[in-house]
Amino acid sequence: MFEKQGTAVVVENDKMVSIEIQGQLRPVTKEPVPAAKVIALIKEIMPAGMHGQLDQGDGRLAFGYILNGSRVDAETMRAGASVSLKMVPATARRSSAAISRPAEALLMTTPAEPSAAAPARPSRATPSVEAVSKAEERIQDLLRHLVTSGSSDLHMRVDLPPTYRTHGEMERHGEEPLSREDIESMLFSIMPERNKAEYAETNDTDFAYEMVDVARFRANALRDRMGPAAVFRIIPMEIVTVEKLGLSPEVQKLCYLTKGLVVVTGPTGSGKSTTLAGMVDLINRTRTDHIITIEDPIEFVHPNKKCVVTQRQVGSHTQSFKRALRAALREDPDIVLIGEMRDLETVAIAIETAETGHLVFGTLHTTTATSTVDRIIDQFPADRQSQIRVMLSESLKGVVAQVLLKKIGGGRVAAREIMLAAGSVANLIREGKTFQLPSIIQTNKKAGMILLNDSLVELVDRKIVEPQEAFMKSVDKQSLEIAFKSRNIKVDFKE
Repeated sequence: MFEKQGTAVVVENDKMVSIEIQGQLRPVTKEPVPAAKVIALIKEIMPAGMHGQLDQGDGRLAFGYILNGSRVDAETMRAGASVSLKMVPATARRSSAAISRPAEALLMTTPAEPSAAAPARPSRATPSVEAVSKAEERIQDLLRHLVTSGSSDLHMRVDLPPTYRTHGEMERHGEEPLSREDIESMLFSIMPERNKAEYAETNDTDFAYEMVDVARFRANALRDRMGPAAVFRIIPMEIVTVEKLGLSPEVQKLCYLTKGLVVVTGPTGSGKSTTLAGMVDLINRTRTDHIITIEDPIEFVHPNKKCVVTQRQVGSHTQSFKRALRAALREDPDIVLIGEMRDLETVAIAIETAETGHLVFGTLHTTTATSTVDRIIDQFPADRQSQIRVMLSESLKGVVAQVLLKKIGGGRVAAREIMLAAGSVANLIREGKTFQLPSIIQTNKKAGMILLNDSLVELVDRKIVEPQEAFMKSVDKQSLEIAFKSRNIKVDFKE
């Protein structure tokens, strides 16, 4: 179709496959295709999570397909014994909620396992194809505005207009409030089937969504006291490089290690995923290794450059972080990225993996390097903490703790606390004297370490952020106030 500059490929049972060129269908096979072969072809290119819908009988289904960088929008139609498939060059409106890629299948979903304990889903009339299409177009308009406005998040709540987080501030878009039906129809028009089942059972679910040639989005659907709600976070199509992120040469050197644990931390929305994506991209550009990422959901999509990249999504390609991490050890990895070290077993396996000759990247929701070390150790029972201190002192190679601040004039910038492996750092971790780590970081600036407060002061000195903004994001406000006063920076905003 692409070579002949056609506008469609049409496959119908008991007919020859045809290509539409200049409005005319031209057959490209000599023999008609039986219905069984048409269905087999559809299943070969359709996301696995949609197979059950195809088998259920009459109806129309739509999905996307990517082959060698060429994207098509596909639509199937079943009516009794008749089945057809039509593929056209993709527009920017199809979503990765139903998009498949040969071999990699990064974004495919699998059918949810039936559960006897799951509550019955509320009965409702199945919306028409036209209604679903209108709902999808409406939410895509909102997501396009999210991209064009330079915002980071879209919030949808009952009885409120669509609300965007722009440079850290919440701004309402328009005056028309969203109804319960508005939000539910928009969410269900793009939500994968597995997530619909999870949403019905648990009242919240995470999934990824893509508008081809626009952007990818990380979505969380939930219910609150008013009804359905959702938050969409934009994931840029282009991965920001470590150079553009301003990561120091010392932090970049962590990407060239052959083994060890590197932890990127910070509160929600602090840019951890962006920083990790930049570091993985650096590895992908400069090393010839196997990278495995375990995420919930997949955010940044990494093409295979010099490395082979395997991206697995919790819930779609694996049951849990810990299960995928155990399996990763049998998959010949060199680098493993864990989207979130959320439980004791995952942390334990991560440390063991780092000790056995692999480079492991992980994230935690801590605010400083010291609190990161304490959080890791405190997850273990008291009788194991001494052993974990020894293991962590040997495997931990670096901690990057960051927060995002509003820049003067618009935009946001990251302030980072950096702790790197050094003999003194390892000794303090081993001996349980983590309270002394800040002084070690402060006295090792030449080695590339820096405290969060020093990073904040530097941004204020360079007139990038206001003193009040830096003060609000500081963990140790008393020390920052002393540093400001020594520079004759006024702190009257405290009053």
